[in-house]
This record gives sequence, structure tokens and C-alpha cells, in this order.
Amino acid sequence: MKLSFETVGPSDRRTRIQDILDRVSSAGVESVRLSFADQHGLLRGKTIPVSGLKDALENGCAMTSTLLLKDTSHRTVFPVWTKEGGYDLPGLKGAGDILMMPDPDTFQILPWAEKTGWLLCDLALKDGTAMPFCTRSRLRNALSLLAEAGYEHRTGLELEFTVLKLENKKLAYQDAGHPPAPVETSLVTRGYQYLTESQADELEPVFETIRTVCEGLSLPLRSLEVEFGPSQVEATFHPQETMKTADCTVLFRSAIKQALRRIGYHATFMCRPALPEVFSNGWHVHQSLIHRDTGKPAFVDAQEPLSPLCKNFLAGLLDHAAASCLLTTPTINGYKRYRPFVLAPDRILWGMDNKGAMLRVVGAPGESATRIENRAPEPAANPYLCMASQVLCGMDGMKRKAEPPPPTEAPYAEGVLLPRTILEAIDAFSGSAFYRKAWGDAFVDYLVTLKKAELARFFAEVTDWEQREYFEIF
Repeated sequence: MKLSFETVGPSDRRTRIQDILDRVSSAGVESVRLSFADQHGLLRGKTIPVSGLKDALENGCAMTSTLLLKDTSHRTVFPVWTKEGGYDLPGLKGAGDILMMPDPDTFQILPWAEKTGWLLCDLALKDGTAMPFCTRSRLRNALSLLAEAGYEHRTGLELEFTVLKLENKKLAYQDAGHPPAPVETSLVTRGYQYLTESQADELEPVFETIRTVCEGLSLPLRSLEVEFGPSQVEATFHPQETMKTADCTVLFRSAIKQALRRIGYHATFMCRPALPEVFSNGWHVHQSLIHRDTGKPAFVDAQEPLSPLCKNFLAGLLDHAAASCLLTTPTINGYKRYRPFVLAPDRILWGMDNKGAMLRVVGAPGESATRIENRAPEPAANPYLCMASQVLCGMDGMKRKAEPPPPTEAPYAEGVLLPRTILEAIDAFSGSAFYRKAWGDAFVDYLVTLKKAELARFFAEVTDWEQREYFEIF
């Protein structure tokens, strides 16, 4: 599959570059962060002085390729110093450089970092072609295929996360490592007071910072809400074109962690932190299609709750749900959220306005806001891979004119279980003929290798559970 990262012509790009340079000059920006979302959806990159910005915008910025070969502990998984470099792919041998290509449409001036600009980048090989492991390019290509079919994918987000008071940064020498010792924290709210005004007032210093950051970055924040769990909050965002949604997600997660850290808080998008009484965090992806030629919603039917196209799209999401779990729930920890009766899914099924179902469908005859809400993803997912999975699976259902089963009214009593562990998810993704055809064996095997390395490290650790279970009785 040919990948592309170019979205504008040379003349438009030159115009946008000049606009950025003018803006940087007038705002007194002194440095610019060039960032890309890696395989885990984490932002990495370099900070350059303004004097080097024009060259970076025109020619890209060199970046070490080994960043694409690391697991979540930042350990390099692949044998870089072998002849093949782990993969027989130009740019990945001998820790050679690849290029970060800034997207001019993403330029921001960071509201929490003085005189600092920011640009989101795509990854390219040295010859200027898209890097096959660039996850942003994977989403762009999926959206391009959908556009060729005459549709645009739109998404709105509900993103849950936990905000804690930072008590100890754990900066002693013995705290360093792969991974480092986790920071020590305390609660900001005691929880179990869903959407109460008093809890919202206790969180106001946090909410004020989040609002200021979102306003400064032009992120389409819709609401900030007190969730059920202790120190748990939820941010919701207005629907927009899906590439913008994915960009919004990576920027929001990184920005909030940075801005809150500066005022003494620790924000975590980990699905289920190992803290007493703390609740799991979910990521609910609301999605719909619109006709590109008319701008009208494609999931709406005048007589029925769902259009035939919506049913086909829905069926595609269901058919490939197990294989997609590695993309929507990529961490070992995320599978501890798939439990019954906690407003999280544990089975592959759908329901009409049913928040226990994996796919909650909201719609009515003639209702323009008809949409599919996928409640399976975790907030730590790479948004580009997560969104790409939704587009590709839905399109497959459309092509096959697949029909979904009847909606459930008992989301925890019927249907096929979601993968119970990341090992099951790895096997489902690795064995998926659908994803191997869509993305090729090399990319599928690349993701599988990364996740198997993470899993191997997990199995090598002796857990607190094992110590309690076996240390005394044996």
C-alpha cells in the first residue's frame, strides 16, 4: 500500500509556511517544538530555534529511526545493529535517520510555555516518501479511501482521565530506569459524587487550566465533567473531521499532562491506575459519515432509526472488533476495564442507546445527529490507529453490504466476549486476514512484535498478587 503525507500543493504549502514565519515573528516566538506521534501515540521530537524553522518547514528535520522501534518502557525492541536492522526497511538499519515533515496546518503557540511554538509532523524516509510505520499517514490513507467512496468520517470524543496531586516526583537516582519508578500522588477529590457541583468547585483550579489550554490551542472543548471515580474527570469535544480529532487527542493528552504538571498535578490517561478505589478510564468515540457532495449525514433515514449504510458500517465494526482491540485497547492494563455492569463493554454487540453495549447507537428517524459510539477504546490508545481501525472496518462492512445482528437489550448476558487479555488481542490482530490485506504483513508484524515485547516484560515480573498468593503458603 502506498502511503502519502502531502495534503496541499507546493504553492499552497509555501503560502502557509510564510504565514507561520510571519506569525512567529509578530508573536516573538523564540523556539519551536517539532513533534510526531509514535507507534504508541506518544509525542516525540526536537526543539529548534526560530532561525531553523524555515528550513525545517521546507526540508524536514532529521530524527533517529530507533524511536519507532521502542516499546512503552522506551526500550528498543528490534535488533538495530544486525544487517537487517530488525526489518529490511531503508532508514531502520544502523539507527539511521528519517525525516520529520512539519504539517503547516498544525502550527500552535503553546499557552503554557513562554515564546514557544509547536508543529505536528508526519514521518518520511530520506527520499521524501512516507515512512511506512508513520501512524498518522495510516489514518490519512484510510480517510482518503473513504473520500474516494464519497464520504467523510466525523468523530466526537469523550475522554476520561485521572487528575492527582503530585506529592513526590521520584527523582532519586534509584528511581530512574526502563520504566522509571511511578510518581507518588494523592487525591484531588474523593469521588462517588458524579456531576456534583461541589466536586466541580474543588476541581476548578484543574478545570481552569484545562480550559485555558484548550482555548489557547483552539481545541473544540465541549464540556469538563466530574466523573464517578475519585479524582476522575471527563473532557468532551465537539465533532469534527477525523484527522483533526486524532490530532486534537494527541495534543490534548500531552498538553494537559504538561500544563497540570507545572502547577503541581499529575494527569494520567492510564486506563486503570493501581490506586485504591480509583475507577477505570474509558475513551468513547462517537462517529458518523457525511456525503462529501452534499454535506448531508449518511447514517440518517427518514423512516428508520438507521440508514442501510449505517447498518453496513456498524456490521463492519462488529465483524472485526476482536482484531481491532489491539488498536483500540493497546495496553495490558486496558483489558482490566472490560468488566460487566460498570458502564464498560465486555462483549461484541450493539444496542440502541445502551451504554453497556460495545457499540451504542444513538439515532431516530430523521435525526441528523445519528451516530455510532464505540465504547471499547481506552484513553491511552494511539488515536491514529484507533480511528483508522474504525474507518477501515466500517468501509469493509459497506463494501460487503454486511448486516448487523439485532440490537441487544442484555449487553452483559449475550454475545461473543471481547478479548480478555492483550495476548488474546495480539493473536486476533496477528491472525486477521482483513488487517494483513489492508496494511500488509510488515506493518501488522511490526505492531505485534512491539506488543509481544511489552507482554514478555510483564510476564517476567513478579507481581504483588503472586507474592500474596504464594509467598507464605508454600
